[in-house]
Amino acid sequence: MLKLPPLSLYIHIPWCVQKCPYCDFNSHTLKGEVPYQEYVQHLLNDLDADLIHVGSREVQTIFIGGGTPSLLSAESMADLLYGVKERIAVSPNAEITMEANPGTVEAERFAGFQRAGVNRISIGVQSFGDDKLIRLGRIHDADEAKNAARLAKELGLRSFNLDLMHGLPDQSLSQALSDLQQAIALSPPHLSWYQLTIEPNTQFGSRPPKLPDDDMLWDIFSQGDKLLTAAGYQQYETSAYCKPGFQCEHNLNYWRFGDYLGIGCGAHGKISFEDGRIMRTVKTKHPKGFMEGRYLDQQNFVDNDDRPFEFFMNRFRLLEAFPRQDFSDYTGLSEEVIRHQIDEALALGYISETDSHWQITPHGKLFLNSLLELFL
Repeated sequence: MLKLPPLSLYIHIPWCVQKCPYCDFNSHTLKGEVPYQEYVQHLLNDLDADLIHVGSREVQTIFIGGGTPSLLSAESMADLLYGVKERIAVSPNAEITMEANPGTVEAERFAGFQRAGVNRISIGVQSFGDDKLIRLGRIHDADEAKNAARLAKELGLRSFNLDLMHGLPDQSLSQALSDLQQAIALSPPHLSWYQLTIEPNTQFGSRPPKLPDDDMLWDIFSQGDKLLTAAGYQQYETSAYCKPGFQCEHNLNYWRFGDYLGIGCGAHGKISFEDGRIMRTVKTKHPKGFMEGRYLDQQNFVDNDDRPFEFFMNRFRLLEAFPRQDFSDYTGLSEEVIRHQIDEALALGYISETDSHWQITPHGKLFLNSLLELFL
């Protein structure tokens, strides 16, 4: 038997104006107009097919990602969220996040997205250096990014996030810290600050740029972390900082091994069942196949042997202490199954343990991959 965790909904919008050279997400360069109405209807059909798995459970958070969701019209976003709420119970207090490009056209539509039901916007800034933005293939400039952040603040949204990257091609320490200082000056309640990594099957993967070395990356992180802390931001996840009380609730549910429906091109889902099964789904990646009604690409159930790694891969990204009982509640396994690995992690100083909780240590945070390998 499993305890059912909170349920979220992820919605994927697959189109971008152009593909960024570092991006390995399921995004497709837009050719012509976005087929707003047609795609929204397919999203809702996809949701209809998944509802059999969740019964009367209530959605606690919604995240609309991409791609570039802000390419949708405000009217289409309203149709989408109305259609979702017609089909499944959504908490009256649900956090509803939409990713947005800070280009001027999308930013001017923020108010329309808010009226549609979006109450949190995540703005993909990446850098405030125009030369770096060009290198990253972004279609906005620094002024547009700042204007988008100011508009999000003026709207009185529940929250907004700035996405910022460091370790960029030929980036100096002073440039990285300047990016962070300019982001802090805009007072976002939440900052996602993460290192650029080179992924296979990307333009950067086939033609890698020169990135800062490990010593420089450490200096950027350690000094940037001090800047954020001094400005009142708390790190609560490997690459996420926020003002007190402004964690991203949707991402928290991921990291706490929660459940989520995933609809749209290439979306992933995880659903637990009281009888002990944990199901993962992947939807058809390419818009053409998806919009021909072939929504489900893969469906499988998580073996007991894989559950410890999947659980801790998520939980140890969070810096919070968490109940030991969660492991048994959400995996259906006894703590004895992983007792040896826990003892080894304790001996190495990667985690701390009380009678009721586990927590990653500052030392463990530096060796996260080594910690997770214990559970493979």
